[in-house]
Amino acid sequence: MRPVMSENRTAIIGAAVIVLGPLSMALYTPALPMLVDAFHTTPSVMKLTLSVYFGGFAISQLVCGPLSDAFGRRPTALAFFALYVAGSLVAAFAADINWLMLGRILQGIGVAAGPAIARAIVRDQFTGQASSRILNLIGSMQAVGPALAPSVGGLILGVAGWQPLFYVMVLWGAMVLALLGFSVPETNPNPDVRQAMPRQILRNYGSLLLNPGFMRVSLVVGCGVGAIYSLSSILPFVLIETVRLTPTQFGIGMVCQTGSFIVGTLFAARMMRTLDANRLIPIGLGLASISALGLALLPFLADISFLTVMAPVGLWAFGMALILPGCTTTALSGFPTMAGSAAALMGCLQIGGGFLGSAVASLFAQPTDALAVVIPSMGVIAVLSYVLLRPARPLPVSAPIEEADVEVAADPAGLIGAAGDEIEARIYRKSA
Repeated sequence: MRPVMSENRTAIIGAAVIVLGPLSMALYTPALPMLVDAFHTTPSVMKLTLSVYFGGFAISQLVCGPLSDAFGRRPTALAFFALYVAGSLVAAFAADINWLMLGRILQGIGVAAGPAIARAIVRDQFTGQASSRILNLIGSMQAVGPALAPSVGGLILGVAGWQPLFYVMVLWGAMVLALLGFSVPETNPNPDVRQAMPRQILRNYGSLLLNPGFMRVSLVVGCGVGAIYSLSSILPFVLIETVRLTPTQFGIGMVCQTGSFIVGTLFAARMMRTLDANRLIPIGLGLASISALGLALLPFLADISFLTVMAPVGLWAFGMALILPGCTTTALSGFPTMAGSAAALMGCLQIGGGFLGSAVASLFAQPTDALAVVIPSMGVIAVLSYVLLRPARPLPVSAPIEEADVEVAADPAGLIGAAGDEIEARIYRKSA
């Protein structure tokens, strides 16, 4: 398909819709200790508001992706983001913890359209290094919001309390709805209502789950980004309750994480001028492994301080910035007819990783113990996935395939060559 939007326009729109998920986390997490007092509950119960958000986010992507393949990207995104705005309003006016839980669930379900639709829009129009460049640019732009949000959230908390945080989410959700409604053309060239049939949905996801190339990079991203989401439920209690930062100081300090990610995306962009995006994946995994080792040894080597916590966290974020462009492009390249489903499953694994990480972290009495166990464990799983799940006969991501001459279909058995290191595809010559 000929692109209906330029690379820069696609990146800006993709960043605007995908940033809503991390923005809703970055604004919310500084308020966790305050919300414990406001709703007269315990930290463990308040952490469940993060878990239900992650759960709704992860599971609803599995529905959002196929719906966008069946009915188009725009109508699906509009419906889901309208639900997000409704959930934000419920949370803002929550009278007790149950209403807050309901609002967060609705937010999680609605915001799932962000990553699923943004990545599908990119895949609809671009492949190879062009796709990697756009995804890296999306990563750079989407990191700015969460980088500033904790600081803004901390200031709002200090001045006006927790409810205005949700008003900001309502405003951003309304802006996204307006953008989708008036500025985004439909990019799915051939919506197929059969993609929404339960049997076809199960068949598509089955082929993806059985594809070792897809699962290899998706598990790497799922554990890597999932660990960042898990940190959202751990770091407020480590830095505010143990290190004794104020909410405002915490918000400013979180710039170390998101700032490292931004620097990583800029470094990746420069490297991809001459280097295939897939070659950055082992480098990023190596940096994440060093970070995981530092976090695991932290309780035994030094006193808990801002520097000993945030230095390895920043290194992890930098490594993830190197991993994401190649992994995401590779995961989606071989599935043009079900790009929404592939993007949704990949996103589900990311948010599912955050959900499981947060849930496991809530079992630890001390947040510092959770930091030393949960994040390193996810790093180990990411490395093992990359090493053990290898498709046959890899091809470089940037290897050109003339669309006028070939037709590509997913090969769930993983019997033939892959785009990047990861995607199997069966190529048929078109009849003249």
